[in-house]
Amino acid sequence: MDAAHGQQPPIGLYLKVWLLLFILSTFSYLVDFFHVQSYLRWTLILVLMMAKAGLIVAVFMHLKWERLALIYVIVIPPLALLVLVGMMLIEADHTHLTRKLFFG
Repeated sequence: MDAAHGQQPPIGLYLKVWLLLFILSTFSYLVDFFHVQSYLRWTLILVLMMAKAGLIVAVFMHLKWERLALIYVIVIPPLALLVLVGMMLIEADHTHLTRKLFFG
């Protein structure tokens, strides 16, 4: 195949990813169906959501076949935001507990 035209991944890959997205979506709906509560619910929903988003970006947006520098440009900022959100959660818990202790 000529390099100017590029290459397409096999259609079987797209079908497998589509099936995996369907399975992950089913698990996401089952979390609500079985009335999972508390932090477990939100953890499961977020993990499944991130897995689906990663599959979509990697395969359907062709990020899997891009250069490593481009992958870092797209992936590192959201990861940095997740780390900062985690740090804010720790700080929020500390602030909440301190206010509870001093203000009753």
